[in-house]
Amino acid sequence: MRGWTKLPLVLLVAAPPAGCAAAPPFPAPAPTRAPDTRLEARVDSVLALMTLQEKAGQLSITGGRPDLDSLVVSGALGGTNGVLPGKDVARYTQRMQRLAMRSRLRIPLTFMGDVIHGFRTTLPVPLAMAATWDTALVRRAEHMSAVEAAAAGVNWTFAPMLDVARDPRWGRVVESPGEDPFLGAAMARAEVTGFQGDSLGDPTSLAATAKHFAGYGAVEAGRDYNTVDVSERRFREVYLPTFHAAVDTGVATIMAAFTALDGVPATADPALLRGILRSEWGFGGVVVSDYDAIPELIDHRVAADTADAVALAMNAGVDVDLHSMSYWRYLPGLVREGRVGEDRVDEAVRRVLRMKFRLGLFDDPFRHTDPAHAAAVTLTPATRAVAREVARASMVLLKNQGDVLPLRKDVGTLAVLGPLADDSVEVLGPVHAQGVPRDTKTILQGIRERVAPGTRVLYAPGAGIDDTATAGFAGAVRLAGRADAAVVVLGERGMMSGEASSRSRLDLPGVQRELLAAILRTGTPTVVVLVNGRPLAIPWVAEHAPAILEAWLPGTEAGSAVADVLFGDYNPSGRLTASFPRDVGQIPIYYGHLSTGRPAVATDRYTSKYLDVPNSPLYPFGYGLSYTTYSFSNVRLSRERIAPGDSLTATVTVTNTGKRAGEEVVQMYVRDEVASIARPVRELRGFRKIALQPGESKDVSFRITPADLGFYGADMNWVVEPGWFTVFIGGDSNAREHARFLLGGGT
Repeated sequence: MRGWTKLPLVLLVAAPPAGCAAAPPFPAPAPTRAPDTRLEARVDSVLALMTLQEKAGQLSITGGRPDLDSLVVSGALGGTNGVLPGKDVARYTQRMQRLAMRSRLRIPLTFMGDVIHGFRTTLPVPLAMAATWDTALVRRAEHMSAVEAAAAGVNWTFAPMLDVARDPRWGRVVESPGEDPFLGAAMARAEVTGFQGDSLGDPTSLAATAKHFAGYGAVEAGRDYNTVDVSERRFREVYLPTFHAAVDTGVATIMAAFTALDGVPATADPALLRGILRSEWGFGGVVVSDYDAIPELIDHRVAADTADAVALAMNAGVDVDLHSMSYWRYLPGLVREGRVGEDRVDEAVRRVLRMKFRLGLFDDPFRHTDPAHAAAVTLTPATRAVAREVARASMVLLKNQGDVLPLRKDVGTLAVLGPLADDSVEVLGPVHAQGVPRDTKTILQGIRERVAPGTRVLYAPGAGIDDTATAGFAGAVRLAGRADAAVVVLGERGMMSGEASSRSRLDLPGVQRELLAAILRTGTPTVVVLVNGRPLAIPWVAEHAPAILEAWLPGTEAGSAVADVLFGDYNPSGRLTASFPRDVGQIPIYYGHLSTGRPAVATDRYTSKYLDVPNSPLYPFGYGLSYTTYSFSNVRLSRERIAPGDSLTATVTVTNTGKRAGEEVVQMYVRDEVASIARPVRELRGFRKIALQPGESKDVSFRITPADLGFYGADMNWVVEPGWFTVFIGGDSNAREHARFLLGGGT
């Protein structure tokens, strides 16, 4: 048992010398709601009818088995897959629910799966959605996903993934909100609200799942499923806040991580699941395992066999077994042997039944299973419009030397080149639910639709995504040489990111860099469009390409959204939520690092730096360009000193100093100048996306309270210490405009 689990489970607020104490930004536990006595009576009435084996069935969800129909009829399952590519999901869920109505107790099924970035209308991947820095837009997009999925009978999504990720080698960074817990918490609230709406009883809602609890984003070497070993302070300050935000927002379910933290697999960790999640935070929803994570406790070498694994997981606080059917096979026997208490099983079953009642399934098991309604709300002009809006808002302009962008629509000849230019498969990204390539507009198609009638568009791929052959270079170079401008679309396959998709190198795959070099030698003004699911290490591209647009994996409306940005119909407003490294040797790389006792000094060898590359990222957190320019000035504070119970307002004047209307993301960072333990060089504590006309100025204000300034002290109690703090406000994590204030007494 790791040492820090011996600490009190309820957070304590320590009193610093000057008495400046405050609650953490995610206080614990949350107030307990009064129980819904009518709901609890209904839950108990069903539970009283169940055999022990039927209880084990409600705690088991699986799919893709030849005996699935018989399992449902026998009451052996609480739920099954509802996200099945290539199937008419609405008809499938309707048929399976009819089978459930033939079981002895007629308990309805839940239909679950990964509705992560759209259902049939594919949105950009979550890392890209976070790059919008627009929580209202993200909430609206996830609601669109819920409407489509719910109409097909799906009622439980395994999203959002809230793992803070600071190592882009890890493939699942594509599902992450990025490297920062504050922004991640804001996205958590937006996504949970988008999926669940105001009530699970709304027929357009899905039960959301915050995953993977917790620390999965810190896997060693960026290798999926690898071990995690971080300090309790970092765990609580970096990896838990996104999940706490989801719990406070009312997320219905939590998925335990595959990984072991300090040697204890999350699936068998009572300190994590029963301690932090339930006792500290007051979470009352369902905890589900990850896929086959319960029998994998044997491979972790903490369980001798599957029965041992089931006892560990159930006693630790895992309510539902995903896929393995281990609970179904072993729980009844373990109860009879006394290794698992039936009261623990009943507790888990109550949570599952409670969720089904709240979803309205006992009142109408078929409420989500109307094929005609599904057809009417799926892949419509309205859903495509949302996908296009999110995709273009997520794109980040990384470079625009000489104002190559935006392109003129009436350019004489435009060469569209690269292995991803006419792709309708990879742009959907990993785990794209029911999204299909035939519904997807390629970037080449989007460009052809947008140019003036007299413009000639020439196309050649030049090479495959991960080819080693260069035979296609000559054709692409020839077209580039004949063109007035070139758009070169490069990047990763969709499945090069996501689960089980770790990479040891982060450059462009195959011979793509060599292809770009050959095109650039023609002298034709060239724009690189990147299609990828993670930050890439592309210093050569950044040095040599005149313009670079990060388009991520943009989904169904890839072509239209990219064309919107390339031709200036949309002024790019996306900002990075994960730092781009210069080299993999810098990883992990993130803006909120500690300064160390020997911060880097260029003229002093004996400081913390590399011999062969700067410490700084290629592109920092929060970074992004626009077709206009912005200035930040006159950072001022409403007061220069605040007492423990006070707050202050930090205000900055933002001006559009260019000739186009645009949107800027105003970002506020705070630094604790002197503390009892080493603190990050700066921490994001506020952001706002604003629209400005050319020449327009706006004052943007942020409220700062002592709770924004706290941390876990040396004794791991939450504390806010008196002293000086610096506020930085600007357009990325290197913001320079600043002001200082004093918290508490002193000088």
